[in-house]
Amino acid sequence: MKREVNKLLFDISVSVNEIGTYLGEKKIFSEYKKNKLVRRAVERELEIIGEAMKRLLEIEPEIKITDKRKIVSFRNRISHGYDSIDEETVWGIIINYLPVLQIEVDNLLDEN
Repeated sequence: MKREVNKLLFDISVSVNEIGTYLGEKKIFSEYKKNKLVRRAVERELEIIGEAMKRLLEIEPEIKITDKRKIVSFRNRISHGYDSIDEETVWGIIINYLPVLQIEVDNLLDEN
């Protein structure tokens, strides 16, 4: 795998881990919803994940990551349609999709 691919995968992994750090072990939606600073930090990490994925797809379009195009689309939505982002959507991504993404990225990194 190309060096740039590893760097982008690593960036995604770091951002997913950072989101986990911001939310703590318990991951309580009501706490997330009340804390604008944490919400903005999570959104920024999701932007980074989406941008890294966009660049990754330019290099390795067939990389085996579930929902890779949706990740890029959501990054665009956060960046350009920030006023249409709701906490429930972001929370659903955090709970349902980030754990899968983390496993897939870690597996790709381990292959190298």
